[in-house]
Amino acid sequence: MASGARHKKIGYQLKRLQSLLRARMDAALDERGLTTPQYAALSAIEAAPGLSNAALARRSFVTPQTMIRILDKLLARGLIVRASHPEHGRVLQTTLTARGARLVARCHAGVDAVERQLVAAAAPSAGRCSPRRALRERA
Repeated sequence: MASGARHKKIGYQLKRLQSLLRARMDAALDERGLTTPQYAALSAIEAAPGLSNAALARRSFVTPQTMIRILDKLLARGLIVRASHPEHGRVLQTTLTARGARLVARCHAGVDAVERQLVAAAAPSAGRCSPRRALRERA
């Protein structure tokens, strides 16, 4: 397949759009002292308090080993607390502290703005969604 043809594939365009989303989210979250994976973890905990490390990893698209490092950093900053599961003592449940809840709430606005920009740029034009247009206009 010629190089130009590969760049027209929808999968390639979606991956580029995802990379652009990640870069924009990183920039927006950096102002609040978070990384995108940390924000994903805090958002998952906010949505479902008490999740285990494995469940958080799945919801945040990282490995369990990476999630442990993320949670250690969030714990050190006082954004989360971890406690043993009442029935499965080896399982640690994670919840937000009041500070963590305030921080993730403030971050939602910035992330929502980034998502709105990218969705607007990729909005259907003549009945077709155009990731290429989003990349061209927002990159």
